[in-house]
Amino acid sequence: MGNGPLSRFKVIDLTRVRAGPTCVRQLADWGADVIKIEAPEGDSGLGGARHGPDFQNLHRNKRSLTLDLKSPEGLDIMYRLVRTADVVVENYRPDVKDRLKIDYATLAALNPRIVYASISGFGQDGPYRDRPGFDQIAQGMGGLMSITGLPGQGPVRVGIPVADLTAGIFAAQGILVALLEREQSGQGQWVQSSLLASQISMLDFQAARWTIGHEVPGQAGNDHPTSIPTGVFATADGHINIAAAGSAIYRRLCTALGAEHLATDPAYATDKARSDNRRALNAAIEAVTKTRTSAEWIDLLNKAGVPGGPIYKMDEVFADPQVRHLNITRKVKHKVLGEVEVVGQPIDLSRSKWEIRTATPEAGEHTDAVLGELGFDAAAIAGLRTRKVV
Repeated sequence: MGNGPLSRFKVIDLTRVRAGPTCVRQLADWGADVIKIEAPEGDSGLGGARHGPDFQNLHRNKRSLTLDLKSPEGLDIMYRLVRTADVVVENYRPDVKDRLKIDYATLAALNPRIVYASISGFGQDGPYRDRPGFDQIAQGMGGLMSITGLPGQGPVRVGIPVADLTAGIFAAQGILVALLEREQSGQGQWVQSSLLASQISMLDFQAARWTIGHEVPGQAGNDHPTSIPTGVFATADGHINIAAAGSAIYRRLCTALGAEHLATDPAYATDKARSDNRRALNAAIEAVTKTRTSAEWIDLLNKAGVPGGPIYKMDEVFADPQVRHLNITRKVKHKVLGEVEVVGQPIDLSRSKWEIRTATPEAGEHTDAVLGELGFDAAAIAGLRTRKVV
């Protein structure tokens, strides 16, 4: 257990794979006491191999209790946990929790203060309620794949499971709102997020181009769809990003490039002209950027007040001096793997801190300790093991 700002809260984690664990990770890193409920055989394979980087990055700062929720004794243990818990998080398909008798109504009857979070593919009701949810399906249905990739390339998925991740982060936000509201009402409530709704929310201005402007956005590749010139440009030794949104920054870019004529050329002098002549402008800029190295241009552009940056491979990301300064990763000792480095939280508070206290546990590593907290003695725990309840 931690000493962070959420250390007073106990969270029962019923989640698997990615969206749910992403939600719970936010709470665990800020100090919540998280008890991860796993099947007696463990959750390996649901989110990758247990000792693989993905699983290890998702489940740190938790305690693991193996429990057969399909058995009456296992269900009784779950109910005993809920009576003293603050939060339950699950990402089963919507009908599963009802069959297992761990739905919100059932658990709220045991503990009216419980905040119960459900993460699903498409929502807890509606025509697609029972469809299996998967990140790439949500990326497609949520419109993201239609605006990703090069023009005319056809649909392209984003390189991270953005629907999974955002559904989890939004669920964590909802949980924190519900806990704050509980301080006034004394009552818990049901928090819901879905991959589909989260993906649509993340479309942001691209969605508003349709809902308000009735424009169907298309693929823009590496170019920003509305702020021009913003995109990828070749250099003497690779590529860089340049983001010259707005006329003032565009003029600074032209000066930095030594191509002042591009600022006054009627074909590029206004936002609309630069949009209409995007390809020609990009080619003119790239003809100049190819004459120097990436490092030279990044230094020159930033000194001129023009946003420019490298395009890193993953190893280069974590070697960057600013990334190292941000201290977003932490090393933690794992009992099997030794020292591992995990990716932390992107938020800093002036007094309250997040921390990586413990590595991802082995399946059932804390079963005896958690059951002991519920009042089970060694003989009772041994009996539960014999009957394969835990």
